[in-house]
Amino acid sequence: MRITNQMLANNYMNDLGNNLSNMQTIQQRMSSGQLINKASDDPFGTSKVMQINTQISENQQYNSNISDTTQWLKVTDTSLGQAGNVLQRINELLVSTGSAGYGPDEEQSVKDEINQNIDQLSQILNTTFDGKYIFGGTDGTDKPTKSTKDSTSGNEVLTYNSASATNSTPGSANVAANLTVEISQGVTVNYNVTASDIMDHKAANAGGTGTSGSNLSTILSNITSHLDGNNSSGVADSTSRADLIGSDLSDIQDAIKNVSSLRTKVGAIENRMTSAQDENTSENSSLTAVLSSTDDANYAQESMNYSQAQTVYQAALQISSKILQNSLTDYLK
Repeated sequence: MRITNQMLANNYMNDLGNNLSNMQTIQQRMSSGQLINKASDDPFGTSKVMQINTQISENQQYNSNISDTTQWLKVTDTSLGQAGNVLQRINELLVSTGSAGYGPDEEQSVKDEINQNIDQLSQILNTTFDGKYIFGGTDGTDKPTKSTKDSTSGNEVLTYNSASATNSTPGSANVAANLTVEISQGVTVNYNVTASDIMDHKAANAGGTGTSGSNLSTILSNITSHLDGNNSSGVADSTSRADLIGSDLSDIQDAIKNVSSLRTKVGAIENRMTSAQDENTSENSSLTAVLSSTDDANYAQESMNYSQAQTVYQAALQISSKILQNSLTDYLK
């Protein structure tokens, strides 16, 4: 095979271009801080980096879900605590009605305060977080409960906030529906407490002692009715007094126990969210470390590589005159 000057020149220019391309690649790694800037740099590494980035993105969303749910649970816990305080106050007032010295004035004062407590309880059940009613189930845009005055007695009545609802039945199944959140791949958690959980504890719970349809609304209505009395003077008679410190008191104490149980449930879910967040943070750190080892450029190493590539390129330029020395006079000989 005959080696011509043109072949030498072409090979030289090709090698010189490779040197420049190598310098450009190293420069790009140094400026971007990444070993892989296009798929052709490392096809297998590119696939791995894309997979890790997807996992990190998903974990960041899971972390956001966990944080939002934790805040929701904190508001729920606070609201349940307030509801428990209201019910505890009603319990104290019922105990006080057992005093033999209580007359019409004292009973009226107790009834007035309980009516205020009923209205306050409705406000608590209509607590919102991030524009949603926390006890509204999946129907978070509508108030789950309301407090209205009875046209006959003037007492406050706690009901579900629906035209079709009665004191004991939610107007919409959504009020009793659970909200779920995904905290990691394939892992979902029910995290909300519904108005039905609070209102319908006696009939809904397996251990409930109430009659069919008995709920918090009925219990509170019974209390104010018994305080109105069954005689012409408007004073609670012996039967009503017995109910106030008997069945009514027992029912309110059951309601208090139910709210306490719900707070315990919320606390357990909060603990789970804390553990999930710790696990999420740890997994993100691990994924970030793997991504760094796969795609992060080593500046010290790349700087050395660039220096070497630059030396090779400059040397190639300097020796080109020695490799290609032929001139026009050489061809005329």
